[in-house]
Amino acid sequence: MVNIIVTTDSRKQDRRQEMPFFCVYHLGIKMGKRSADRRVSARGKPEYVDRYAGSLLFCVIAILFLSALDAHLTLNILMNGGEEINWFMAVLIEESAEKFVAIKLALTSMALILLVIHHNVRLAKFLRVRHLKYMILTGYSTLIGYEWYLLELAAAL
Repeated sequence: MVNIIVTTDSRKQDRRQEMPFFCVYHLGIKMGKRSADRRVSARGKPEYVDRYAGSLLFCVIAILFLSALDAHLTLNILMNGGEEINWFMAVLIEESAEKFVAIKLALTSMALILLVIHHNVRLAKFLRVRHLKYMILTGYSTLIGYEWYLLELAAAL
């Protein structure tokens, strides 16, 4: 006597769809389990994760802090006779300092949110978006040093 067992494939084949550009997982509203890339994906295809590393949080908070410090030092430089070169920020400063700081921090925050969501996306063979965040942090640090130097020059005069 031979028993033949027939099984059908009941797995849902389309359950692994492409992740949309914006998803509730990105906001941390719905926590997932994936904390690293599960598979090596095709070059140029975005790689998303559900949880992000702790160093990412430090980098984002540091960039936001340096952005606020940049706004503060910019206003101090302008009070000491400096001039804003960025025409968009100059228009905002002429309207009001509060508007300048609010829009500067809002733009920085929105850009950081997009960078965090796409932090594993490859821009080039060895360059990912997460590397851009560290470059931005380095650039802001250099800018803050330059602004302190300008304030020291203004105080010496």
